[in-house]
Amino acid sequence: MTKPDTFVQPRQDELSRRERVRVLKKIIRKSSLQGEIRCRKLQKRCSRKCPAEVMAWFVIALWLFGDDCYTQVFRWLHRFAAGQMPSSSALTQARARLGVAVLAAVYRQAVRCLCSSQTPEAFYAGRRLVAVDGFVLNLPDSASNRRAFGKPRNGTSQGAFPQARIVALCEVGSHVFFSFLAKPIRCGEATMARHVYRDLPDHSLLLFDIGFCGSQLMGQVMDQHSDFLGRAKPSRRFRKLQVLRDGSYLSKIYSTDYDRVHDRRGRSVRVLEYSLDDPQRPGHAQRHRLVTTLLDEQAHPARKLIVLYHQRWEEELAIDEAKTHLRHSAKLRSHSAAGVVQELYGLLIAHFIIRKLALEAATEAGISPRQISFTATLRVLRVSLVEAPRSPRLFRAWYAGLLSEVSLQRLEPRRQRINPRVIKRPQSKWPKARPKHRQRPPLSRPFADTIRLLT
Repeated sequence: MTKPDTFVQPRQDELSRRERVRVLKKIIRKSSLQGEIRCRKLQKRCSRKCPAEVMAWFVIALWLFGDDCYTQVFRWLHRFAAGQMPSSSALTQARARLGVAVLAAVYRQAVRCLCSSQTPEAFYAGRRLVAVDGFVLNLPDSASNRRAFGKPRNGTSQGAFPQARIVALCEVGSHVFFSFLAKPIRCGEATMARHVYRDLPDHSLLLFDIGFCGSQLMGQVMDQHSDFLGRAKPSRRFRKLQVLRDGSYLSKIYSTDYDRVHDRRGRSVRVLEYSLDDPQRPGHAQRHRLVTTLLDEQAHPARKLIVLYHQRWEEELAIDEAKTHLRHSAKLRSHSAAGVVQELYGLLIAHFIIRKLALEAATEAGISPRQISFTATLRVLRVSLVEAPRSPRLFRAWYAGLLSEVSLQRLEPRRQRINPRVIKRPQSKWPKARPKHRQRPPLSRPFADTIRLLT
């Protein structure tokens, strides 16, 4: 008589063999993640069901499966037997024990510029195209988030949610956010950019909008052996030192007003001014101005630079990928400030994973990574992730098939942008939420007992 099969509880060292994250480990090195966990001695602080390595992949997967709940995301990643699934509260506590440092170290080690000089639409005149911009993310309305990040304010009222402001450097050719800084909403983008610019690669061409057109910021880019091409206010004064043949002119920028008055320590820049003669386009008949360190009008014609500047919109598209398509919710999940920062690192690592897949697929297909659809790549990865085989030989064939399928997810040629920059959503007709509407005491009587019929 044979004994009936009995369930044997899996050991912690078996959890990694049950994971469905081999494709993620191919992009984010497993050794670096394990090294950071050992360095911070997190193994003893984590439970058997939720070891530190598993939770690090879980934080990243929260964005790959952004619309699912905690337990469902965990099921997508692990082949656990019945009865071994941690609860949502257990996963929340395990995230808190993991902390921020591990995800921050993984981001710094793994997320980087991906394009080579052969990548289409990634370089100009031997310079890597990089854009800088800022965006905000809504956070859950908890006391911790309100205290750490604050709410936006205007002249009459306060915003509905706490917000975090992010300023990031984006590689134009791959849409990768390879450096960022997150601060409370009250911090200004220009002040934050000073810290982000430290990670600007040498011999880059930085594209920026009006908000980043400050003399100190432009000088910092030049000090780091890079060039810039950005938009300046039409009202800003630039002295015409020499008018070039294409209509642009040379001028100087100064660190302080005193230097400007006495013409000391000035740095040469080139100013391009133009307008648009198409009535259908936003900005028609308005005066536009660009400033750049590319001084040679023959090597860098004005018309070519004006067209090139609009590559800055690639970062706007990358922001849309991260804010809109990875998670459709209006806000993040975390109710603590540390959880918000951890979640931000997970967001940008997940975005990097998808963009790395798109670049590998585009390279094999011989096309630009910007021709690969981000949302389609995300859908393909979501479906294929749970089918990843364990065998190394089968995995190589499966990964090659994954790249082949991603290479087919191509975007149609872009239409010309004609939408004016106006508000599309009107204000709500409902009353605004006030402090008295929050944290209301729980109800003590059932609904049926509160009914009183009127006669």
